[in-house]
Formats: sequence, C-alpha cells, structure tokens
Amino acid sequence: MQYNLYYNIMPDGTVKQINPFTETEVWAVPGRSAKPISNEIPSTAKPLEKSNLRDYCSFCPDRYFDTPPEKARLIKVEDSYKTLKYLPGEKYSETTAEFRRITNLFEIVTLDYWRKNYSYRIPEERKKWRDEYLSTPKGIMHIEGLLDFKLKQSGKTEEQIKKMHAYDKLAMADAFFGGSHEIVIARSHFQPDAEWDSQFFSSGMMSPEDHYQYFKFTIDAMKDIIDNNRYARYISVFQNWLRPAGASMDHLHKQLVALDEWGSSILRQNKMLREDPNVYNDLSVNFAARFNLIIAENDYAIAFVGIGHRFPTIEIYSKSHAGRPYEHTDAEIRGFSNLVHTFHVAMGSGISCNEEWYYTPVDSVYKMPWHVLIKWRINVPAGFEGGTGIYLNPMTPIELRDRIVPRLYQIRDEGKINGTRIAEECLIYPNPLLYYLK
Repeated sequence: MQYNLYYNIMPDGTVKQINPFTETEVWAVPGRSAKPISNEIPSTAKPLEKSNLRDYCSFCPDRYFDTPPEKARLIKVEDSYKTLKYLPGEKYSETTAEFRRITNLFEIVTLDYWRKNYSYRIPEERKKWRDEYLSTPKGIMHIEGLLDFKLKQSGKTEEQIKKMHAYDKLAMADAFFGGSHEIVIARSHFQPDAEWDSQFFSSGMMSPEDHYQYFKFTIDAMKDIIDNNRYARYISVFQNWLRPAGASMDHLHKQLVALDEWGSSILRQNKMLREDPNVYNDLSVNFAARFNLIIAENDYAIAFVGIGHRFPTIEIYSKSHAGRPYEHTDAEIRGFSNLVHTFHVAMGSGISCNEEWYYTPVDSVYKMPWHVLIKWRINVPAGFEGGTGIYLNPMTPIELRDRIVPRLYQIRDEGKINGTRIAEECLIYPNPLLYYLK
C-alpha cells in the first residue's frame, strides 16, 4: 500500500494529507494549535439560578410539551431500563425520561418530501397512535400549541393562523407522528453540580451504562425508521455538540434523518469496496498502525487519529463482522459504545464536536464497518480553504495523538473508564476489522 499518496511529513514538520475515502486535502502546520484540552469556566459564563435547571430549554424535562409527541421514552426502574412507546400526554409527568425520542419539529427531509415524491403513507400503527393522542384534551392542546408555534416561526401572522382551516392544520400534525427525521434527547441540560451556565451535561458526563443505553435507544430508533419507511435507503445519524458544531441548542441530543439516497461520499466508498473488499483495513487501521496513530482499543472496537480531515478527528471502528449497528449483538454495541464514550470523557464537555455515524447502507450488498468519527470543531475554515481546496487543520495527527493519550491514562487512573487498552498497550495486528468476512 502506497501510504505516501495520502500522508507526507515535510522537513519543516508540515503534514500534507489526503483522506483516502473522501479525497479531502488537508495541511497541518505544526505549532498552529497551542491550546490544551481544557474545560475551565470561560470568562463569559454566568451564574446559574438553581431553580431553572429543569426548564432551561425546550428539551428540558419540565417542558415535555414544547416538543412533538414522544414515539418512545426510556426510563430507569431501579437498576434496569424500560422503553415506553406512544405515551398519551396525560402520562408524561408520571415518569422521568432518561432519553426521549421525538420527531424533529423542523424536519430537514420532511414528511411532505416522502409523500409528494413517493406517495408515502403513514403506517397504520402511527395513524392509530395519532388518533388516540388527539382524542384527549391534553393531546389536542399539545398539538395545537405546537402547530401555532411552528406556523409563527414560518412567518405566519396570528390573523393568518386563525383563518387556516382546521383540516389543513391537522394535516401538518401528521409529521409529528409519521415523520422520518427524529431526535433522541438526553434528560439533563446541565451537569449535576453545575454552578455556571457553561457547565452543560455532555456524553462524557454519562456512566458507561447510560451511554450504552443512549446508543442502543438510538439504534432502535434507526431500525424503527427503516421498518416504517420503505423508501429510506440510509439513516444519517449525528450528534452536534455545542453551537460551534451546528447545535441549535446546548442540550445533548442525537439526530436521525432518513434519506432516499446514500450521498456521494458513501457511493464513492462503496465503489472502493467493490474494487478492494479489505479497503477499510488497508486505509484505516493498518494505515494508522503504520504511523503509530492508534490510540485505544478494546475487544470490540479500535480507535485512531484520522488523517485528511478539516478538523482534528478521532475515528472509532467496530471490529464486528456485522456492517449495520442494528445487526450487532448487545455485547458488540456495548463494547463499541464504551470506546466512543471513552473519548467523550477524555474531551470533557467544553470542546465542541460532531459525532458522525457511518455504516453499511440498508440496500448495499457490499459491507462497510460501522464507525464513528468525532470531529473537534475548534477551527473555522476561511478564505485560504475556499480559494485552494486545501484545508488547514490546526493540529497534526501526531499532535492530536499526543494531546489525547495522556488524558486517556488520566481518566483511567481516576476510574472513569475501564477495559480500554491505550496507545502501546493496543494489540496491533493486521486486518483487525472483520466486516469483510462472509
């Protein structure tokens, strides 16, 4: 494998990279980033009012009716977890949701998209839920309030809203019950001991068990979207953490968006798989091992510093034979979740990042491994990038490795993670990803 086509360290230390899967060209100039991993309270932070922690934003637990009806909620009963589906509004206050699954109030790919392009119809189960939800005063009040808010946000005046026919308004409500753009919302907005408005509750604040439940609940949502929309060919799953990463609010959540195509990046990678079924070993893990960029692993997953990314990026790959998250065993999901969680713990809550999921599309006969990219949104592309097509990453891969590895040792010593092999402890051998096996 000619790795020098993708990765070259110049005599001055500049690292020129081309991502082998996306062909993104990146330069990393040493010394551009001197900022350590820090979660100190910023000077702009304001003291929190303790009475406001449960109703700070529309995703908070005292504001369940600010969002569309729940398709499901995950609750904790003593030491176990239980999923409740299609709760009526009258029962929302009877339990506290650890995680909630709702339709996005402002869909990217809308229900109308599926209806008008594919004659999509809401499944009977969802219609039944809709009718039952709207059969109670609490349900009607909830939906009417959401519709009025959404219409106002779209620019409608009070007078225009009043003149709308009730049938037209209720037709809009179908998206709340049958839409294919969903959000999985964590319970807390702030850390348990938060004193400042910058101390948000992040993925790294969870226990490994809670993070596994978060992953599993998201995977269940992914499978349910596929089962209920026959035209969906791929579910984009991502987590935007903090506003610099594109989050509309600083409350932890994941998004799932059904698509009727794979997108150009997945298409390109699928072509690479046809030409070389082992390409994900060759150009990810084997590549990283060659340049000492592997930073952690457990029995189910392996992590390394990615090359050719616009932002400092950590890549975590499942070692499973399965190519789709919902085809993994519970043990495989837990092991993969644990390694992803490890890096969120190491980062803390103060670094803005995107968590992006990649996996074998629903209708692909060529298998790619499930993997997650964690991209640190600590730099803003500027004119140089737009004019040249060359992106400047503020950290070289080695700098990112040397920044994160000491943190991994530290959090393991503090007992925040376990079962993770770090850096030189990793059992590095060729082709550890087993997705290509029949």
